[in-house]
Amino acid sequence: MDMAAFSRFSRIFQPGEVIFAEFEPGYTFYFIQSGRVELVKLIGDIEKILDILQPSEMFGEMSLLENSPRSATAIALDVVKVLEFNRKNFEILMEGNPQIALRLLKLLVKRIYDSKRRFMTLTLEDDHAKIADVFLMLDETQIDIDKTSACRTFETTTDDIAHWAGINTSRGRDILNHFAAQRRLEIASNHITVKNINDFARFVNSQRKKL
Repeated sequence: MDMAAFSRFSRIFQPGEVIFAEFEPGYTFYFIQSGRVELVKLIGDIEKILDILQPSEMFGEMSLLENSPRSATAIALDVVKVLEFNRKNFEILMEGNPQIALRLLKLLVKRIYDSKRRFMTLTLEDDHAKIADVFLMLDETQIDIDKTSACRTFETTTDDIAHWAGINTSRGRDILNHFAAQRRLEIASNHITVKNINDFARFVNSQRKKL
């Protein structure tokens, strides 16, 4: 994608430099041209890595569009070159490069869907159902999963599953170990295999009917 016309908006950050911090006001968003950016969030007393962004990805746009504080901290992992946009030059970007406008629109639609889908999980009253529903959510949103059978392998960790379910990590591990003891899933260091995703779907649906 040709971004040469926007070179006047470029900025460079050095490795380890904070691009913006969680909770501060957000008046800008960024398009990565080179280097990697790490997004981290403070959960309790633990700093958790949310994502590592690559060139051609955008970040920081939600604070700008929603006029809300930053929801995470962005840190340069390498020498990072970005294009920095604010409200004033945002319109210039949209008019000058429809491809960027379309990419941003798709990103916003996905963010809205993810937020609504996670809200569905959090409204469940049973913690076991919340954990099971996280796997259903991952199954719906991740396109690189083998779906030729009811067995699913997710590249995730027990702590991630607990976080998405909105419960503490200790409780999340207990529930996942309970499911493992029932032979409904297998836990490895960097992935979790659900033996039958349809079993979890039936379980979650039965819990939703009780609400």
